[in-house]
Amino acid sequence: MSSLSVDPEGPQGRATRADWRVVLLLAVVALAARAQTFGNPVIGFDEQFYLVVGDRMLHGALPFVDIFDRKPIGLFLIFAGVRLLGGEGTIQYQIVAGLFALATAVLVHRAARRVAPPAGAVAAAVAYLLWLDFLEGEGGQAPVFFNLPMIVAAMLTARAWRSNGRGLTALGCAAMLVTGVAIQIKYTALFEGVFFGLAMLWTGWRAQVGHVRLAGMAALWVGAALLPTAAAWLAYAAMGHGQEFLFANFLSMFGKLPDDTATKVLGLATIVAILSPLLVMASCPPPPADTEAAHERRFVQLWLLAAIAGFLAFGSFSTPQYAMPVLVPAVVAAAARLGVLRWGRASRWGLLAVAFVAGQVVLASLRVNKGGRAEAMAVAAAARPHRGCLYVFDGYPALYRLTHTCLVSRFVFPGHLNMANEASIKALGVDPSAEVERIMAAGPETVVDEWPVFERGNDATHAIVLHSLARDYRLVLRQPTGPHRFRLVYRRLSPDRPPAPR
Repeated sequence: MSSLSVDPEGPQGRATRADWRVVLLLAVVALAARAQTFGNPVIGFDEQFYLVVGDRMLHGALPFVDIFDRKPIGLFLIFAGVRLLGGEGTIQYQIVAGLFALATAVLVHRAARRVAPPAGAVAAAVAYLLWLDFLEGEGGQAPVFFNLPMIVAAMLTARAWRSNGRGLTALGCAAMLVTGVAIQIKYTALFEGVFFGLAMLWTGWRAQVGHVRLAGMAALWVGAALLPTAAAWLAYAAMGHGQEFLFANFLSMFGKLPDDTATKVLGLATIVAILSPLLVMASCPPPPADTEAAHERRFVQLWLLAAIAGFLAFGSFSTPQYAMPVLVPAVVAAAARLGVLRWGRASRWGLLAVAFVAGQVVLASLRVNKGGRAEAMAVAAAARPHRGCLYVFDGYPALYRLTHTCLVSRFVFPGHLNMANEASIKALGVDPSAEVERIMAAGPETVVDEWPVFERGNDATHAIVLHSLARDYRLVLRQPTGPHRFRLVYRRLSPDRPPAPR
């Protein structure tokens, strides 16, 4: 075995002392990279919503039935588990997400040891943690969680890739089952899973496994990959909600309207700029030490291409988080070049130091532009209902959890009713304008909106809200949450009386 393929475990499978030093280093980096976000309940709108759903699940709410969304049940189960840890929930989910990121970085290091010298493998693992800050992965976005099972699946597939068919059936089943778990955290894992399956088939063909036997293996692997999703659907079907599960998870996504071209181009350009240093290094590795290293690198590069293809196929570029699945194979593929940068150790760690500082600047600017804990708690205090319910038309989803309010709609994520690309019955199962009319007719005690109006918002639903606010509500808080941006809290004029007839 070449120096580029050193087994990352010591004798008898025990981790070496050097490995534990790497884990400690990565833990320090993970803590430092994410420290300024700890305790902030409004890091990202998506993860705020996931925590609300996890919290409501412990009180009997059923995702897709009582609260609508398109994310798989596995993601919500993670956040429900977080709420079992007690406390207010914010720091708890951020610690759990940080541990997932750390575990993924440790496995990045192990995977990179097979294609890069030790220094490059460590640098790749550090780069994973630092680049998360550029891709909205500083908290608990879905890819922070599913990247862990995906790299496990990749390492199992890579083991089969190099084993010339030994243990192929078991390795394939394990890799596909882990991929199936990742799919139930976010469905975009499907594309990398297809690549892993094809890599297994190619390995079997190369090892001259018979066609009939290989077809049987493929069927077994597909079944393993689909098992978690099938189990989730069967559980919902047994409860009488199979149709709601199918619509939310598989049909509604085809009803969403596409983002405009300018949004796509700007988003894709931003993502390319963020990933370009890693992709450049991944595309020009130094010559491999031997045939084995070259074979291993080929697998990593194909994995990276599959992740990029999956990212492009989904066509969602509006925020950088959609590129997080590309990050894991990108840093592993970049490890070889990171290990032999032209100016040696100083340039390698200098690059990572610059990335750390830049990431901290990004996080600080996000807090300035969206608000942090102080702003969130001020809005929560003003929006907390006394006898009725809160409705967040546009604002922090975390307010539903921070105020312990009742819910006026199953569409808890504000974007479902306030975004232009959701303005379709096929996307939601209901007419969003009709749903907002119903909500406002029910007379929520407090309503949260934002100013200025989001440029890609649903003008029709916003007009309904503004009409009701002008007639039945008074503004009680205008909280600055960024330069020239405000969260607006309205309270109904007479909470004991229903709203005026329309």
